[in-house]
Parts: sequence; C-alpha cells; structure tokens
Amino acid sequence: MPVDNDDQRERGLIVIEQPAYTGFGFSDEEWGLLVGLPQSVLSAASAAESDGTRRTMAESAAGLEAIAGGRESASPLVAAVAGEVVTRVGDPETGAELPVVAPADPQAVIDDVLARAARASALLTGKVDEGQAGAYRHWLVEIAEQVVGAASSGGILGLGGDVVSDSERRFRDRLAQVLND
Repeated sequence: MPVDNDDQRERGLIVIEQPAYTGFGFSDEEWGLLVGLPQSVLSAASAAESDGTRRTMAESAAGLEAIAGGRESASPLVAAVAGEVVTRVGDPETGAELPVVAPADPQAVIDDVLARAARASALLTGKVDEGQAGAYRHWLVEIAEQVVGAASSGGILGLGGDVVSDSERRFRDRLAQVLND
C-alpha cells in the first residue's frame, strides 16, 4: 500500500523523500549518467557540424524542447529523467535557453558521448525492463534527430544547404547503432 506522506507529516512523523532513481534501482552515479546523457547528446549533435551562432541556438532550442517533451513520455523512466533534466537546466516553456557552447574538440565530445551512451545502454539491460530501456534509447536518438534537423547547414544567408549534413547524419546514425535503436 502506498505511503501517504501528508498523513505522516500531520501525525508528526519525519518523512524522508527518496530520490526518483531509487524506485528504478539505480545508484546515484548510475542516475547521474542517465540524467546527464540527454543534454550531452544535444551538445554532441550540435557539435557534429560547425554552424554559426544562430543555427547553433536553433539546434540547442530544438534539443531542449525534445528533452522537455520526454516529461510526457509513457515511459516512467524517460519521464523521470526528463523531469530531472528540466529541473536542472530550465524549462523551455518558461523561456529557458541553454548557453551556446562551441567545444574546442568536437570529435572528442562526440566520442565521449558515444562511449557514455554505450555504458548507459549496457546499464539499462537487466536494471529495467526492455520497454523502459528501449524508450530511453529511442528518446536519446530522437533528441539527436531534433537537433540535427533544426537548422540547415551550408547555403548562403540561410537559403539552400542541407537540413542534415553528412557529419550530423553520421553522429545520429552512430548513436542509434551504439544504442541498438
């Protein structure tokens, strides 16, 4: 039977709120990996193609929207992770924006994110049911998809160019491969 924390407080009992991740069976370190990865995927997808500030801002906004959209997921794991990320970085519905960051070594960022995605994928196997794991993996690929499709690269004055460049497509495809999505 669920514990009614308000009832316990009224009776003068001390109620200790458990972090969301304990219900899924994750340690603090494991939860940190799962919560940090969506924003890292956003950064790596954006770094996959050197764009101007305006395009990078559009990619960042699209990625944050995709992350925040995870709160609506039917997957309790995705909804909990998305809620935690939005709590930490801000809600795009209230005007929150992520700072534009241009990494000195974009390939190192991409390689690091892919390695962490592989660790997260392995972690999920056996920790949660395959439906939860699959939803989380797919959500990460969706974040990358939203970021790489947010702004055209190349062209002149924003006209023409490719919506998704070869380097962006490669990152998205490698992420999907690492996550088996």
